[in-house]
Amino acid sequence: MRKTQDYYFKRAKKEGFPARSVYKLEEAQKKYGFLRPGQSVLDLGAYPGSWTKYVARLVGPDGLVVAIDIQRLRGVADNVYSLQGDIYDLEPSDLMKISPVFDVVLSDMAPKTTGRRDVDHFRSIALAERALSFAREVLRPGGIFFCKAFQGGDFPCFQDKCRSSFKSVRVIKPKSSRPESVEIFLLCKGKIFPPA
Repeated sequence: MRKTQDYYFKRAKKEGFPARSVYKLEEAQKKYGFLRPGQSVLDLGAYPGSWTKYVARLVGPDGLVVAIDIQRLRGVADNVYSLQGDIYDLEPSDLMKISPVFDVVLSDMAPKTTGRRDVDHFRSIALAERALSFAREVLRPGGIFFCKAFQGGDFPCFQDKCRSSFKSVRVIKPKSSRPESVEIFLLCKGKIFPPA
């Protein structure tokens, strides 16, 4: 396990990414190809910027990445608009002046962990539900939502909420995630409008 950690950490440093988390998104992208040139993408929980940098390259100069985090993200790329703020203080309407609609919403948000698995799980699901509420509001019909959540008792309920808003919902456990990690990702495709 330690060898895997070292591999992804060193690879991220070599390839110019601030964190190894980029390879979780890259793995899903290579398999499912949901990010394309010219898209508008909302990146929630963007700091330190690995996902943002990766997505900015994929959407290219005609695309847009709106990156939101409590911590300020600086100097990623010309096609990135960085917005500093708490996701609980922001509203989907705050984004309308930046982009009226998005093709993809990404969320790598995670709570500050306490070491108590139940507390961390509940906080993770709360963040995932907040991301889902943004996705429901800002995604175009047919849009895509890719979201991290911690596994636990409330995960199936969150999965059902995603199913009510998207045509397909797939659970993904990337190889680059730590084997002992409770994090898991949902790839939700085909936003239903209006939601079921």
